[in-house]
Amino acid sequence: MSSLSLALRDSSTMLRRNLLHARRYPSLTLNLLLTPIVLLLLFVYIFGDVMSAGMGGGADRAEYIAYVVPGILMMTIGGTVVGTAVSVSNDMTEGIIARFRTMAIHRGSVLIGHVIGSVLQSVASVALVGAVAVAIGFRSTNATALEWLAAFGLMALVALALTWIAVGMGMVSPNAEAASNNALPLIVLPLISSAFVPVDAMPGWFQPIAEYQPFTPAIETLRGLLLGTEIGNNGWLAVAWCLALSALGYFWSKSVFNRDPK
Repeated sequence: MSSLSLALRDSSTMLRRNLLHARRYPSLTLNLLLTPIVLLLLFVYIFGDVMSAGMGGGADRAEYIAYVVPGILMMTIGGTVVGTAVSVSNDMTEGIIARFRTMAIHRGSVLIGHVIGSVLQSVASVALVGAVAVAIGFRSTNATALEWLAAFGLMALVALALTWIAVGMGMVSPNAEAASNNALPLIVLPLISSAFVPVDAMPGWFQPIAEYQPFTPAIETLRGLLLGTEIGNNGWLAVAWCLALSALGYFWSKSVFNRDPK
């Protein structure tokens, strides 16, 4: 069997293993999903009129739904990959990795299984949150099929980038609780982006932080694809952030994984 065939076979086995874990222990995924859904309902039904009026659009809750949903979808991805960090940390600390090292399996298949499984879970989570958004009134009537395809590709690329970072965080964490805490910025960063209010509405000293962090360009690009707003340079910035984070997470995770155990 060739090296490529061995890698594909073992990676598919590890992917199946991770998906089975997610199916048998759904509580973590469900808990992480509750945060974006609760925030979506909170900001739409409690703060929607006020937020829309503060943005200069009048007290129009429907308009604010359109604004906030792309940010919530990106936050969903950030929250879902926290579970990946916890899962990787469990593997690293419970002895299963030591067992895998003694077996004739492709070395990188363990990481690849986690990454692909996490991306698939992120896509499923986005679909669920998106269904809730549609149920409460979100519509994207102007987006073409190509724009929908680009939006899906963007979210998958963001999920891939954040997953590699989460894998690295999980590998360097001494336990699952530490992994969850280390991955907390993946949930916090969307809160200080343009997800809920425009960057222009933020204090002047804070605007550069919100504008050039990874989530804001991705959110603005997704908003432009689905709602027809101006994308500008945000598309290139979003792709650049995703590629940089993917490369960083990949080499970080690979370096830690290949390190000889103590």
